[in-house]
Amino acid sequence: MTILDLLLLLVVARICGALAQAISGYSRGGCLVSIALGFIGALLGVWIARAMNLPEPLPVSVGGMDFPVIWSIVGAALFVALVGFLSRPRFYR
Repeated sequence: MTILDLLLLLVVARICGALAQAISGYSRGGCLVSIALGFIGALLGVWIARAMNLPEPLPVSVGGMDFPVIWSIVGAALFVALVGFLSRPRFYR
């Protein structure tokens, strides 16, 4: 994997993470958080897809490796929604 491939992979992960934040409606952090969410979402989304025996509809090939775009967005949106739910302030009366 070359430096250009790594940069392209980071851009794809950033876009997936930003889309997931937009879908879930909870946004904390900037560019690095979106990149991390894209990679976490890819791991979580692929795990869920394999558990349910679902195919990858839109893989992006970067440096000879496939990046699961759709499952990355789905997994990151689920992860961001969970983090948003757990980190919201609780009001007790």
